[in-house]
Amino acid sequence: MTSRAATALLGGRKARRIMAGLGADAPADIEAAYRAQHEMAEMLGAVPPAGFKIGATGRQMQAYLGMTTPAAGFIEAVNILQSPATLRYADFVAPGCEPEVALRLARDIAPGRITRADAAAAVGEVFAGIEIVENRFQDFRETGAPTLIADQFFHAAVVCGAPAQGWREADLGAIRGRVSVDGALRGEGVGADLLGHPVEALVWLAGSPIATLFGGLKARQVVFLGSVTPPAWLDGPCRVTAEFDVLGKVDIHFG
Repeated sequence: MTSRAATALLGGRKARRIMAGLGADAPADIEAAYRAQHEMAEMLGAVPPAGFKIGATGRQMQAYLGMTTPAAGFIEAVNILQSPATLRYADFVAPGCEPEVALRLARDIAPGRITRADAAAAVGEVFAGIEIVENRFQDFRETGAPTLIADQFFHAAVVCGAPAQGWREADLGAIRGRVSVDGALRGEGVGADLLGHPVEALVWLAGSPIATLFGGLKARQVVFLGSVTPPAWLDGPCRVTAEFDVLGKVDIHFG
């Protein structure tokens, strides 16, 4: 039976309203949160999903959200876009953008513990990305991690850049990423901010509760490994650019 949390969260999105929280319907703990998220995916016909996003992998993001561990969410195929993307600002609820290191898997990864070398060997492509997030709660710091996780941890959509050349020879921990809004720098960070190295985020995902619930990670899925900066929250129509050393650039125009 579908939980009231999953039903309430999808109802809030359909109504495009900012929620105070889930009250008595809120998942009691992290395990219940991921179960509710999986139920949402089933309701949306997104099992297996087209990919996953990981949040709070960076030191800046953990400090911003008041968390000490990462969190993850599924990605629907309809919400995977290519750069340059032109979108309507009005189609999003209190949106923000995050510059992310992202990848596409070349082979399946079974749920459970995995080495960094094995995780890297499963990667087919690496590219720059932007995750579009939504602040769907009146005060996300008061909402609590279980509800945020059940709600796909702020996820709205992702925009993918072109596959990078020579990424296996590059030091992904040393690459610098930055996000700009209408040409003004809004934040920057490095790959090492993501659990010490971007591939460590993939290692974490393989061993996470969400990987177990979805039966592991699958070839051709995209994985957004986390933002190197806090979200750049948007006030209205604008142009957002994320750029990474080695990986290239991603552009979104919000009209």
